[in-house]
Amino acid sequence: MPEGYEKTKYQGVFTRTMKSGDRSYYITYYAGGKKVFEKVGKQSEKYTAELAYQIRIERIRERRHGRELDIRKKAPRFSTVADKYLAWAAKNKAREGYDDTNRYNKHLKDSIGKKRLDDLTPMVLEELKSDLYRKGLSDATVKHILVLVRMVWNKAVAWNLWKGENPIKKIKLPTVQNRRERYLSPEEAALILAKLKERSSTTHDIALLSLRCGLRFGEITSLRRMDIDLDNGIINVSDPKNKTSRKAFMTPAVREILQARLPEYPEEYVFTDRQGQKIRELSNAFDRVVEGLGWNAGITDRRQKVTFHTLRHTHASLLAIQGESLITIAEALGHKSLQMVKRYAHLSDTTRREAAEKLERTMAEAVPVIEESKEHKAGKARNGKKKPVKKSPRKTAAKK
Repeated sequence: MPEGYEKTKYQGVFTRTMKSGDRSYYITYYAGGKKVFEKVGKQSEKYTAELAYQIRIERIRERRHGRELDIRKKAPRFSTVADKYLAWAAKNKAREGYDDTNRYNKHLKDSIGKKRLDDLTPMVLEELKSDLYRKGLSDATVKHILVLVRMVWNKAVAWNLWKGENPIKKIKLPTVQNRRERYLSPEEAALILAKLKERSSTTHDIALLSLRCGLRFGEITSLRRMDIDLDNGIINVSDPKNKTSRKAFMTPAVREILQARLPEYPEEYVFTDRQGQKIRELSNAFDRVVEGLGWNAGITDRRQKVTFHTLRHTHASLLAIQGESLITIAEALGHKSLQMVKRYAHLSDTTRREAAEKLERTMAEAVPVIEESKEHKAGKARNGKKKPVKKSPRKTAAKK
């Protein structure tokens, strides 16, 4: 072993500390009767002693079995499969696959894009997961990124680009607790709309649609002229998240803004950016208004923070408070099952309590009527009962 190298607990794996403080990993094995000493990678490059050991095992297998197991040369790079997947997503997924493309470019392209699929071991993906958390990303975002890796791998298998078990199966995905609990009061809703109108008319109108109709941001920005039926006051939501269509009903305020924004041609989008293109991201005007109102100051729980999705949650919450059924709320939000809207059930407790009390009063009012009816019948029976007629002794004797 060369001077300056240290053994690790893994057979055939050595480490060396460099002047920069970084640590390099090396493996040793025999090839063609000669001993090979190969540098695997640095700790700063997310390599570990365990990962180096796995690579050593693969090297030995390659040389022992020759081309029979030389799958390393056949494995496509992750970026190659990802490009094919994103092209497919642009034609088949909601928002033309924009979210997947954005996540790949921001978090996966530079980190694992150049790696071959057989290099994407569970250990490598665990390191990716840790790195994403070190960036300060939320549980939900980290989960979305790992799920994207899973989908790209699955497509590689489905398209016969690669064979092998998906390594994501051995990774524990983050548990996401992001169900919104914070909703706006009617007064707060009116206030944020007023503030948004001062900053951005487009952001104001999008927010109004979400508050009044319960639409998602993506559903609103996907609306085209052909989806708007002003005569009947109906919005045809044709590309929602769960791939089913539904109808939303206009309020007078919604009708007014849609009429003003209605484009000339059926295929044109109702909401567009300054270049006349479909809006992809929410303007930061929304966050600036929320920050100005101080609603998220000191709030660390994501469920209690006010975000754009809070507007849709507010729509459903206020429906529940005014006593609408869970079926009505599910239909308004475009959910397929009641399970998704059960969290709104507790908001209708007051309405249900009032209904129970009203029923109690109705029942109580009926009790005196029933009692009075019983007393009336009893009195009538007493008054109408005939007195027994006493028989004459003489007639009785005669009969005998």
